Amino acid sequence: MAASKITRSQFLSSALLFHIVPRHVLGQGQTPPSDKLNIAGIGIGGQGGGLMRDPAIAGENIIALCDVDWRYADRTARTLPQAQHFNDYRVMLEKLKPLDAVVIATPDHMHAPISIAALRMGKHVYVEKPMAHTIEETRVMARVAKETGLVTQMGNNGHAKDSLRQTKEWIDAGAIGVVKEVHCWSDRPGTFWKQDLRRPAEELVAPSHIDWDLWLGAAPVRPYHPVYHPRAWRGWFDFGTGALGDMAVHNLDPAFYALELGAPVAASAVSSPIKNESYPAWQIITWEFAARGSRPAVKLMWYDGGKKPKRPAELEDGLDLGDNGIYFVGDKGVILCGGWSGTPALIPQRRRADFKEPAATIPRSIGHRAEWVKACKDKRPQDAKAGFAYSGPFTEALLVGSIATRLQKRIEWDSANMKATNAPEADAIIRKRYRSGFSI
Repeated sequence: MAASKITRSQFLSSALLFHIVPRHVLGQGQTPPSDKLNIAGIGIGGQGGGLMRDPAIAGENIIALCDVDWRYADRTARTLPQAQHFNDYRVMLEKLKPLDAVVIATPDHMHAPISIAALRMGKHVYVEKPMAHTIEETRVMARVAKETGLVTQMGNNGHAKDSLRQTKEWIDAGAIGVVKEVHCWSDRPGTFWKQDLRRPAEELVAPSHIDWDLWLGAAPVRPYHPVYHPRAWRGWFDFGTGALGDMAVHNLDPAFYALELGAPVAASAVSSPIKNESYPAWQIITWEFAARGSRPAVKLMWYDGGKKPKRPAELEDGLDLGDNGIYFVGDKGVILCGGWSGTPALIPQRRRADFKEPAATIPRSIGHRAEWVKACKDKRPQDAKAGFAYSGPFTEALLVGSIATRLQKRIEWDSANMKATNAPEADAIIRKRYRSGFSI
């Protein structure tokens, strides 16, 4: 008797069902067939595709992919034929009971709705930077993560670098004395996406391969236009957070980590003219941080869109600040780091010959995504070092600066009450309204 033929789709379905047997089905004390996490990728066309290919994540069971534009996501989908496909993350979370964790790389405005929904359904969360779109979202995300005891991580992968820890060790050891001033910069926007834009007057119909309503998600309804998708959304108030969300999350991390800055007390900004829906072509933001215990008050400055800080006098001729970076000004010298939490360097260079590097006292990371995966398996949220407990306050501070730019005024920030005490009009930026079905 001839054997029955099994179609490829039937085989994959059967294989998937076997591969993702829920741990609880196995009973107490039994070893599961695999200790791998069952992971879903949400937003896998751009950065999300790279996350799915990262060895730390690719080595787990990627059981589902969710996207609203499968033409843009096709490259990633073709490399993971075993994964189920979904358009709507809400449907996916409801249907995939064996799911352990999600990796989110959507536009900024959907980070919080998806992260919070996943946490409330018992899933660990890795969400690309910036963690959130509004300050209120940072608070809710951090609170829900703490309440659920699940593992979270924001995708500022430089936070796992040895160089970040080295910078803190140098500063803590007094390598440049007391630090009261920090300058940080990025060549973006302009080089990767446009800002200083007005909404297009033309109203286009979204191509059939894009679910435009799901792409908008929590944001107010507007007609489709390629000026938003793909890869062009970051400069729009409704969808992105500008260069702060893209690069300050990386380049300013050494300052927040090494100086343990916490919440600013004020922020002010200058910028190019602002259109009513888009971030400016460039901005310079100044945050003021109050003294904390033995730590002095700090002035922190950010420059983007081609603006750069004044070249420090200690920097020798022939040396350049680079297109992305940060430098710390102490009363005994300067530490200069490249972008993405780059390697620290003492300037002027002549100081390096006499500098005795302090011992490494901060444990090194196994890798940003690897530490998240391990923390999920070990059920130790504290082992994911850019979890929402750290990334929430960091993102909040950045967004206070964004408010100063958008309102073109100095913002006096009351973190305890989540209020701009001198700017009640900031309330509409601190929190926002959500479309039905996408709230937090």
